[in-house]
Amino acid sequence: MHASTRFLDADLGPTSLTGSSSGVHLKGAMVFAILFPGQGSQFRGMGKDAFERYPGLTQFACDVLDYDLVALCRDNPDDALSRTEYTQPALYTVNALEMFERTRREDRPADCYLGHSLGEYNALLAAGVFDFETGLRLVKKRGELMAAASGGGMTAVMDTPAPRLLDILGQDGVDGLDIAGFNTDAQLVIAGPAQALRAAHATFKERGIRFAPLRVSAPFHSRYMEPARAEFERYLKEFTFAEPTAEVVANVSGRPYEKGAIVATLSQQLVEPVRWTDSVRHLLARDPRFACEEVGGKSLLRMVEKIRAAAIPAPSPTEKTGP
Repeated sequence: MHASTRFLDADLGPTSLTGSSSGVHLKGAMVFAILFPGQGSQFRGMGKDAFERYPGLTQFACDVLDYDLVALCRDNPDDALSRTEYTQPALYTVNALEMFERTRREDRPADCYLGHSLGEYNALLAAGVFDFETGLRLVKKRGELMAAASGGGMTAVMDTPAPRLLDILGQDGVDGLDIAGFNTDAQLVIAGPAQALRAAHATFKERGIRFAPLRVSAPFHSRYMEPARAEFERYLKEFTFAEPTAEVVANVSGRPYEKGAIVATLSQQLVEPVRWTDSVRHLLARDPRFACEEVGGKSLLRMVEKIRAAAIPAPSPTEKTGP
């Protein structure tokens, strides 16, 4: 959930992966997926090599955005990269250029694309739903609308399944919070007004539940983003979209995009939780040994491996597990 990938990196520690630093490749895998990270994966200095390899597209992005994207990513003046209206176009552009480079190298094409929140726009770009410029204009508008929202925040909650979490909040009289993200079986994200989050934090401390407030300015992926959703839907209707040339799994449903559903799905994404766990389980259903590669990082790969591990039943005491 936006900054939650950073929380995963800092709090859960490294996960042993098979393959390169950016991919998990299991022997015998049939399905290959490419993953795109979202807000929270940005860092000062990102995109340096990509900007140098694609100076024309980089300058075009600067012209569309009307600011120096290269300087923003290189210098991060006044911590601007943490501001939603800058983070989203910057990440989209860097992810896109990295994907273009992957295509130029003629690396293995994907059977399926997944993106975490903002990353879904890169997944749709990779699947041919829109071109680079259209995607950039969409995330620019999305970032502006989300940055304009205020009056709340988000918190990652550890080791508390959704039914139990909702039961606890109900027992303690904490109202007004939505589950905004299902990152793994061990991590949820909640969103809502600041007062409700403070009440939830007090409950978590009292009950010994681990949590971490996220560095976001509003309760994204919750009911409180409805005004932004309505305006963004009107903006989306100004564009024409193609059907995906490869499967794209939607955050909203954890299932592949349905035909003709781009506008509805992208607008609903602002008010619906990111169902990352269900998205990965969809891939597991297709191929339990699916291979995947993450563009630009490893945070999503860690989540995938945790979800994969939780889906594999532990051997029974009588089951032979080795020679």
